[in-house]
Amino acid sequence: MQFSGQQLSHSIGRTILHMLLKKRHKSPPSGETGQEALYLKSLSERQVQVTVKLRDGEAVTGWIEYFDDMMLRLTREGKPNLFIYKTQIRTITESGGMERRRSGNREESMIR
Repeated sequence: MQFSGQQLSHSIGRTILHMLLKKRHKSPPSGETGQEALYLKSLSERQVQVTVKLRDGEAVTGWIEYFDDMMLRLTREGKPNLFIYKTQIRTITESGGMERRRSGNREESMIR
């Protein structure tokens, strides 16, 4: 079978186009590395004071008592506890204030 120059050029062009399209359609890597859960677990276990900045600009402070894949519970001193959907969170930063530790039935506070 013989190809003319134009047919060969067209065939190579289609092959290259097919390769480019095939690469482009690969599914992107999943955004989950597990690092978010490890970090939240660490903050929760150490009861680190955090500031949660929400998408609407409001910032709330407390410590993360519970979290799952959709939300977290922020426990606050002298204020109502909050359940916050993760989709509404812009950032979570350690406040650097008090770190609370539970020792048996009593709580100990440590200045960091």
